[in-house]
Amino acid sequence: MSTTQTLSETAAGAAIISPPGRQRLPLIVWMLGVVTFVMGTTEMIVAGLLPQVASSLEVTIAQAGLLITVFALGMVIGTPVMAIATLRLPRRATLIMALLLFAVAHVAAASTDVFAVVLVARFAAAVATGTFWAIGAVVAAAAAGPGAGAKAMGIMVGGVTLATVLGVPIGTAAGQFLGWQGPFWGLAFLATACAALLWKVLPGNKTSEGETNLRAEFSRLRNARLWSVYVATALIQAAFLGVYSYIAPQLTERAELAEAVVPLIMIAYGVGALTGTTIGGRFGDRRPYTVIGAAVAGLLITMTVLLLWGGNAPVAIVFFTLMGMFGFAANPTLVSEALRAAGPDGVLPIALSNSFFNIGVAVGSGLGGVAIASSLAEQGVPAVGLALTIAAAVPCIGLGLTAKKTQRPRRHTMT
Repeated sequence: MSTTQTLSETAAGAAIISPPGRQRLPLIVWMLGVVTFVMGTTEMIVAGLLPQVASSLEVTIAQAGLLITVFALGMVIGTPVMAIATLRLPRRATLIMALLLFAVAHVAAASTDVFAVVLVARFAAAVATGTFWAIGAVVAAAAAGPGAGAKAMGIMVGGVTLATVLGVPIGTAAGQFLGWQGPFWGLAFLATACAALLWKVLPGNKTSEGETNLRAEFSRLRNARLWSVYVATALIQAAFLGVYSYIAPQLTERAELAEAVVPLIMIAYGVGALTGTTIGGRFGDRRPYTVIGAAVAGLLITMTVLLLWGGNAPVAIVFFTLMGMFGFAANPTLVSEALRAAGPDGVLPIALSNSFFNIGVAVGSGLGGVAIASSLAEQGVPAVGLALTIAAAVPCIGLGLTAKKTQRPRRHTMT
């Protein structure tokens, strides 16, 4: 998800454009939500299995963490590139190809003990995920109709959120019991089944409507405020998802908890993430920078506590849960602000918003890997998280100070 923590979160932003409709959503929207659950699970599944992956592939934990970094990089590249490249292709064929590539990549990863092959497979799976998001969001909104676009996106958000709360912890538990390859086989099977179902439900000749105006898309990127939102987005994700990427060794090595407890704490983190997303979505439109400010302040406290006292098991459990809440609280509001800056019809700016979420994941997990390989070991990971949170405060403060000047005209023209 995931972010996850990605294009899926445009639901919160879309709500400022049009209120959710009351009509019943078509089946295809719910099916796309199921796919986002599968794809949302895969991005962070490695986080709970780093010791097993490292042992099996005969690499260090820091090297195993590259499997998270390279997935994020694949999303960074895949989402905007495929959003543009597939605009004129039949949507059903594009979604099916993305799911099949996703499945093949997971089979390839589960079938080898060569670390380089697994890295390439993770990158391919990420490109497939980015492709699906770029087209699936359009399909969901179109299927729901103009009065329920935000509601349809909410279903896709639900898939990613459910992946955080249940998919990743359940996959972690399964990986501990079956070996880390077990969840990869399961995700490949689910993706193939979803491809078969979508083939039957989606119309076969539906393509994008109208002309693709790339010049107009790129012109939206000239907005300086939009880039400030992008930078804030990347730094916040890097701060808390970089720490989350190494949750397993922090809990087992530093806090000396049993491996069997790790999935339970990941569930607690997921509940915190769900709580934060709900709070951010509810209050972010009315007081966006109050929400973002509170989230960043909460992350500053959380990272400081984990840095100093993360070796205490009860403290680690409580503050990993709070980290999920504070980190995810900012995300819906950040996407809303990107929509305000770029306008609701910009395909490329919103695809890039998703890319910056994943740039954050790549930077955070990469720096976390450097920290955990250093003399600081596991304690170095929240140290990096704290430094990144402090850096994130800078663009957030700038956005907050200029918010009234940029948003007042918006309020006057909106109905």
